[in-house]
Amino acid sequence: MKISCKRAYEAASADDGQRFLVDRLWPRGVSREKLQAIWLKDVAPSTALRQWFDHQPERWEAFEHRYAAELAGSPQHLKPLRDALDAGPVTLVYGARDTRYNQAVALRDYLLAHPRHS
Repeated sequence: MKISCKRAYEAASADDGQRFLVDRLWPRGVSREKLQAIWLKDVAPSTALRQWFDHQPERWEAFEHRYAAELAGSPQHLKPLRDALDAGPVTLVYGARDTRYNQAVALRDYLLAHPRHS
C-alpha cells in the first residue's frame, strides 16, 4: 500500500494517485478545482476530538489512540480509501500547517497498521 500525505496548499501531482481530503472542514482559500480530491469528511476526527487535540504535540499519542477508536467504530467510512488503495497509490490531503502532527498522518498510520482483510 502506498499512502502519502500532502497539504491542501501543495499542488497535485501525477504520482499522488487518488486524492482524498480527510479534514472535517474545507481548507480556507482552496478551490475544489485546485484541490482535485474527493472529500471524506466522515473519516476525519470528530469535532470534539479535533478541538481537544488542537495540534499540540504533547497530546499526539492520546490523539492517535482516540482517533483510532473512532475509525474502528465506523469502518464503513474507510471503505472508499480501502477500495482506492486496492487500485493504486492514495494521497491523504489535509489543511493543517503541522506536517507531522495531523489527522492525515494518524489516518495513514492506522490504515497501514490495519489493512483490509480479504
